[in-house]
This record gives sequence, structure tokens and C-alpha cells, in this order.
Amino acid sequence: MKTLSDLVNARIPQMQSWRRDLHHFAESGWLEFRTATIVAEELHRLGYQLKLGRDVIDADARMGLPSDDVLAQQESRALEQGALPQWISHFSGGFCGVVATLETGRPGPVMGFRVDMDALDQNESRDADHIPTREGFASCNPGMMHACGHDGHTTIGLALAGVLMEMKDQLSGTIKIIFQPAEEGVRGAKAMVAAGVVDDVDLFTAIHLGTGVPAGEIVCGSDSFLATTKLDVIFTGVGAHAGGKPEEGRNALLAAAQATLALHNLPQHSGGVARVNVGVLQAGSGRNVVPDYALMKVETRGVSNQVNDDIYQQALRVISGAAAMYGVEYDIKLMGGARSCTPSQPWVDFIHQQADAMGIFTSVVDTKKQAAGSEDATYMLERVQQRGGQSSYVIFGCDLAAGHHNAKFDFDEAIMATAVQTLATLALNQAQFGGQR
Repeated sequence: MKTLSDLVNARIPQMQSWRRDLHHFAESGWLEFRTATIVAEELHRLGYQLKLGRDVIDADARMGLPSDDVLAQQESRALEQGALPQWISHFSGGFCGVVATLETGRPGPVMGFRVDMDALDQNESRDADHIPTREGFASCNPGMMHACGHDGHTTIGLALAGVLMEMKDQLSGTIKIIFQPAEEGVRGAKAMVAAGVVDDVDLFTAIHLGTGVPAGEIVCGSDSFLATTKLDVIFTGVGAHAGGKPEEGRNALLAAAQATLALHNLPQHSGGVARVNVGVLQAGSGRNVVPDYALMKVETRGVSNQVNDDIYQQALRVISGAAAMYGVEYDIKLMGGARSCTPSQPWVDFIHQQADAMGIFTSVVDTKKQAAGSEDATYMLERVQQRGGQSSYVIFGCDLAAGHHNAKFDFDEAIMATAVQTLATLALNQAQFGGQR
């Protein structure tokens, strides 16, 4: 009888092939058309029950959606690059989510695993010392690159699905593997939560590789994520001749500039770490025209949901005041968001115990203080906990060629097999966990 290790090791060549294919055909958030069709086809072949597209993504809860023209263009691009026509209609309009369910037929909890699929909006290095370039699998799509390891996450999800199906007779309860679009910019998880994809989940695990955790180490319950809100602000003024009739204008650029300076004076809160950043400011059309338009791209962050919410409300007041000062109108569009969430300690303890027993990690830790970022899987962790379940966020340390979101990012592909073996171990041994609802 084959062991779990045997089953995982047998899939290593396929994992490398999947990962490099996904890396080459990188697709940004809400545009994962080709990726989603490949995922759906493999899961269907394995015999999973599938829910796709609008069945797992609430249309009204999506944030940061590209324009209809971009969605249509990128769907056509995906078909040209090998997206499977029999599946793509499920994902039209950017509904690129997949949830695969395995019913074992034996009583037990519902276990959920979440992996993300999207690339970043950046160009990949073409330097000869960059392995994807040297070995011919660097991204072929301009302005799209897997610079955060989500190609590896998707591959882990697919390989895990194969291993668990092969070991179905040794499992109990229900397994759900959630393939999420649009994690970058923290845009996709909220819409999947709103569609109810984790409402029945008792034990939930989201994953990431790298993030500065050293090779050989596993973090069983990362809790360093900041709550965040991403917003676009459009100021609309009145254009006028800057020399002849400046008094007839209403200067949108000055309103945006005033707001920018005021926003960067906000991050003070007794509740802990707070952040505000204006990352983009675009305005005006000519040196002799009073600017009638300005776009400002802003984010707030906080160590807790309350801190972020407070800073966000202050930001809204600043924006409103700056608009009033210069007599311009403004409109705000939410582009993304994530929560802060503390993993469930009983589930973290169980993951720690199982990882220790596997004997493949040089270090097993519950949590680790890292550079603060944000992650929208926290919406899923929070929802599972609200409904009485247990949830955690696991990080698999590995060697990186460069930091995340770097044009030369790459990771040691061996970590994918380690992650699959760990997650499968949790599924096989979940009956030993005594803390589920």
C-alpha cells in the first residue's frame, strides 16, 4: 500500500509542470480565466463536486473589478492561450472562482482549504540570471507576473485534491478546496464569503509560501496581518483658462493635493499600529488649464479592525473637507479590503502537533512577527469563527530568489510537495482533533 509520502512524491513532476505553466500564463485578479478552466478540468477529472463562477462569488461584493472592455479582452486572450472552452463560460465577466467538494460518505467535520490563483500587475525580469527567464517559463503576459507564489498555491491545491481523492477511503467528513481569485489588492475573498462558501466549514486552513519565513520552518497560525481598506477617490472640479479666467475654475488637483498632505498626517491611534498611504495621484490636462479632474488611490491599515475602521472614517472626513475647501465634487469607490483576525488556538495547536509528528520541519512555530501586510483570507477565517468553527493561516517557509512583489521573485519548488503532505496529513488525522463544533 502506498504511503502519503509516496503519493505526494509521485506528483512532483506534475506539480512542477503545473506551476511553470501557470507562471508562464500569469493572470491578474478577476482575469484568471485560463487558470480557472485548467483548475476546473483537473478537479472534474478527479471526480470532485464543483461549484463555479457566480455560484461561489457574490457579484455585488466584488471590489476592484476591471472594466467590461478589459474583462472581454482578457477572456479572449485566455482562449488564445489555451483556456478550455468547455469551462470558460462559467467564469465570464470575471467570476473566476472554483470550489471543489469531496464527500467521503463517513461522518465528520467539513474541512476547508483555501488557495489563491492571481498574479500581480507587474512585469517580470528578463535578466538571464532569473530562472523563469533562463528556463523559458517567465510570464508571457505584459504587466502580469506571479511574484507572490500564487502559481505555487494553485498547484498545491490541485495536487492536494489528487492525493485526497486517492486516499478517500481513509478520510471522513467533507473536504472543500477553495480556489480564490483576486487576492492581490485584497479583492476576492469577501465576495466568496458573501456567496456562503465557508458557511458550512468547521475547520479552515489558508496557506502561503515564503513571506520571509526561512526554509524548513512552518508557521502554524500567522496573525501579523493588518486590516485594510483600499479606495479610489475621484475629484471633479471645473476647468478654466488658468491665465484668463482662473476664478471660474474649481481646482480638483489642489483638492487632491490638500487631501494627500492631510491624510499622511493621520496615522496616530492609541489602539496600535495605523497606516495611511496615497500611492497614486493623477490630475490635470495642461499647464494653462485649471484641473477639473484628479484621481487619488488610497489605502488605510490598522492592527485591528477597529483601528482601521477609525482611520478610514478619519480619511473620509479629510477627503470631504478638502473637496469642500476647493468647491469640487468627489466620489469614492471601494477597491479592496481585508480584516485582522487571530487564528483559533486549538486548531493552531493541532496543526503544530501534526507538523511536529511529521518530522520534516526544522522548526515548527505557532506564530511569528513579520513585516505587516494584509491578506483577505482573513474574511474567511473570521466567518468560520463567527459560525463556531476553527480557522488558521499557515505559512511554509522556503528559499526565495528575491522578495515578494519583486520582478525577480521565484521560489524553491520543493516546498509544494511539503505543503501538500502537511495539508493531507491534517485531513487524514482530523478525527484526532477534539475542538471542532
